[in-house]
Amino acid sequence: MFMHKKDVWMLAALLLCVALLPRAIGAAGTGSGLGQPATPGDISAWNDDVSPSGNLPPGSGSVAQGQQIYAMQCAACHGDKGQGGPMDKLVGGVGSLDTKAPVKTVGSYWPYATTFFDYVRRAMPFTAPGTLSNDQVYAVTAYVLYMNGIVPQNAVMNGKSLLTVRMPNHDNFLQKDPRPDAP
Repeated sequence: MFMHKKDVWMLAALLLCVALLPRAIGAAGTGSGLGQPATPGDISAWNDDVSPSGNLPPGSGSVAQGQQIYAMQCAACHGDKGQGGPMDKLVGGVGSLDTKAPVKTVGSYWPYATTFFDYVRRAMPFTAPGTLSNDQVYAVTAYVLYMNGIVPQNAVMNGKSLLTVRMPNHDNFLQKDPRPDAP
């Protein structure tokens, strides 16, 4: 029987997997045998979610700082004034949500400034998500909120001030679950 070189390699890889399977499964009753239990320190390092009520990281940033960072990191996708470009608009749309052509932007749709901060922190810039420092994210958040008329030009955002920002569409999201079986 003649086997191609590719088939020999595939057979060798399969045999290796079969040979290592008992080790991967581990001793009876101990789980997979892979990794180690997560410590409280391991968990806290990944527990970086921001909620509407807080858990914001240290740092701060002003509208002026945010304008500079926005120009370098955001304008190519969202337009120089948040008007949109190849990606979504960030500014405008107030009063349009109950029309046939709603415009969902940070100023017209988002219910919490902290949620916007968390999104920018995790997902932006598009080409290198999560690379902005906390200070840069606070600054960009301040600038986008300013462009939407939500905070004044001299605003500085940080873990305390961001919690005080009341978004224009805040009251249009369900605050309490209306289902009778939900707490």
